[in-house]
Amino acid sequence: MKPARYLLCALLTATLPGAFAAPAATPPPATDPQAVTRDLQHVTGLFDVYRDAAKGRVLLGLRAFEQPFLLTTSLPWALGSNDIGLDRGQSSDSRLVEFRRAGTRVLLVEDNTRFRADSGNADEVEAVRRAFPESVLWSTDILAERKGEVVIDVGTLLTTDLHGIAARLNWTKQGRYEVDPKRSAVLPAQARSFPDNTELEALLTFAGPGEGRFVRDVAMQAQSLSLRQHLSLVRLPAAGYRPRAYRAGSGGLSVSWRDYAQPLAASIERRVQPRFRLEKIDAAGHVRKPIVFYLDRGTPEPVRSALLEGANWWRSAFEKAGYKDAFRAELLPEGADPMDVRYNLITWAHRATRGWSYGLPIVDPRSGEIIRGNVTLGSQRVRQDILIAETLLAPYDKADAAALAGQAERMALARLRQLGAHEVGHALGFAHNFSASRHGNGSVMDYPHPLIELGADGTLSLNEAYGSGLGPWDDFIVAHAYREFAAGEEDAALARLRADIAKAGYRYLADQDARSPGDAEPDGLLWDSGVDTLDTFDALLRARAAALAHFSLGVLPPQRQVGELEARLVPLYLLHRYQTEAVARLLGGASYAYADAADRVAGTTPVSAARQRAALERLVATLGAPLLRLPPNVLDLLTPPAGEYARNDEYFATGMNPLFDPLSAAEAAAAQTTLFLFAPERLNRLAWQHARDAQQPGVEAVLAAVFAGTWQRSDKDPAARAVQLAANWVVLDALLHALDAGKLHAQVDAQLRQSLRQWQRELARAHADGDASRHAAADLIARYLADPKSVTLRPLPRVPPGAPI
Repeated sequence: MKPARYLLCALLTATLPGAFAAPAATPPPATDPQAVTRDLQHVTGLFDVYRDAAKGRVLLGLRAFEQPFLLTTSLPWALGSNDIGLDRGQSSDSRLVEFRRAGTRVLLVEDNTRFRADSGNADEVEAVRRAFPESVLWSTDILAERKGEVVIDVGTLLTTDLHGIAARLNWTKQGRYEVDPKRSAVLPAQARSFPDNTELEALLTFAGPGEGRFVRDVAMQAQSLSLRQHLSLVRLPAAGYRPRAYRAGSGGLSVSWRDYAQPLAASIERRVQPRFRLEKIDAAGHVRKPIVFYLDRGTPEPVRSALLEGANWWRSAFEKAGYKDAFRAELLPEGADPMDVRYNLITWAHRATRGWSYGLPIVDPRSGEIIRGNVTLGSQRVRQDILIAETLLAPYDKADAAALAGQAERMALARLRQLGAHEVGHALGFAHNFSASRHGNGSVMDYPHPLIELGADGTLSLNEAYGSGLGPWDDFIVAHAYREFAAGEEDAALARLRADIAKAGYRYLADQDARSPGDAEPDGLLWDSGVDTLDTFDALLRARAAALAHFSLGVLPPQRQVGELEARLVPLYLLHRYQTEAVARLLGGASYAYADAADRVAGTTPVSAARQRAALERLVATLGAPLLRLPPNVLDLLTPPAGEYARNDEYFATGMNPLFDPLSAAEAAAAQTTLFLFAPERLNRLAWQHARDAQQPGVEAVLAAVFAGTWQRSDKDPAARAVQLAANWVVLDALLHALDAGKLHAQVDAQLRQSLRQWQRELARAHADGDASRHAAADLIARYLADPKSVTLRPLPRVPPGAPI
């Protein structure tokens, strides 16, 4: 799951243009609702719905006010841009709202669930409630009323941008868009009502400048973006749900609020584990209402079968937790509305480019009870996996081409099974665990890298690229979130579960310790693999070398234009990119654990000096020509794109247009390493660890090793020398950017400047090879150290996207 949920929550609270305009004076409402609903199609349910197809209206019948319910929004018709993030099937978090009457008007008011008092003292509850603002989302005039029934027209509610679409477009720098009422319309045919939920929908057209690159990529007319917004009005869950407190080492997501009724010695921040309600009805563990996820009927085969198989892996974990038939995934029934909040949905989402997938639990904000699970799977990701597999196997010029192409597809489908399980895991209430890859198939909640096996004859195999089924960590998180315990035993039983999984060697590291270039935890990584980071890095480089040696037209299906060879080279040339980050985590790294004070686990443990130095050696190697230089069989094969085709973001940049640029490729690879190596947080930690233990490598030792492995290298071959100089300049530029960012401790800044002065003196001596670059580098360092403002730093090279895979 890419962490976009919190951004979406922020956007949903943005000001809603036009929602608060003062209403024009209107006549008193008619006395009989039948006067306005006669001849309209009437659907009873949570709210009575009246469809007026002739006038394009939807009317709502209200029989009570100040009765809270949940409101969520979703997108049945979306934008299709991964970069903007408004996908088909996307759902918002839920809001606790209610209709209130104000004279001849009705207001829709959102309660402030972030601040409350969970108390039996009504005065205390009301005091906290009034201390923080509510939000009036919408208002309208009453059309008719009689004997407690009020009829309202909800057209302007449905065409209000409650999903935060305009805010998202603005945030992604696509320009300021607003709903155009004249080009928006209520969709009466989509209005439905059931006993526990009412479903409403409208077409929203957003008018804007149309200048943003991403909207131009997906819209026929970028000045006019027409999407559909779906509203679900949901009855509050019945009483009887028991929240489960969130624990630091549980592997779950959390729902939080401030509870001002907590005892004075307790924290006012309360966190609970989001989870579905499971109520056993017999000793065998059968439940009153199983958790069922429904797969989008638009999902094609063989993807459909792979996703259903992967999602159904969770069945075994619920059985181990004491339930029988409590979970299943199946195809959405024919004719069912996928936006209907009663369905936990897995959407197969198409976008203009490949992108991330998401899983999100939609919860009752009062308790954390999950009312709907929502999963979005990007459809182009599987194609990228096939591309990577074909590039590694080069099947199309071999006698067993069909078998090898089949192996590539099987690898991609194996990844899809794991992805389906992963995103459903989020929708069940579980977080990422980016340390699970230390155990191979330890958890589907990690981001796995394919296992590439190198045979003695130099051939590669992907037959075991991805594991199958859940791992021990997944069984643990289901048990911790969902297992039932006897009264009074829950806390102790959950503590035993956490102790047992820790004793088995499993750790828990979430997004905040895994996604930043400067992160410290050596086990919290995306897309790494293997028990030992350094051994896996070495093995991956051997596989990379073998694949480069066999790179040929055989990596392309026969019908593809040969200019695509460049795009296929990218993931192979940068095959070590994720494991390089893993190696960088060892440098200035430290281990720690999430725990409660009662667990008696605290503190951090630095990575050993020997292991840090071994990591430094490998990082420096990634900046050297022996690794960065492409072999002749690759260079002699690459061809510019054919007519009607063009390079895109998936290609390396080129300064040699229209030809492939091997120097730009080397620069991109070097930039990938320096991003992690010179992260200010890492440099600060290196200095501190060295201050506490002189055996640990400090900043000066690291920079000396980098200088020796780059600018001080001397390659006799002119092509190797050119590649090395390309990397050298990236190293220097990255160091200057690290200084310029202003994030280094003062003493670390001073150490870095001192090292650069030493570099400047060495470079000024100008060895015979590469005199011009060394003189220029010495001059740049001198000018920057003397007056940073006089130097315009070059931007670091663009690295083509890698994730998601």
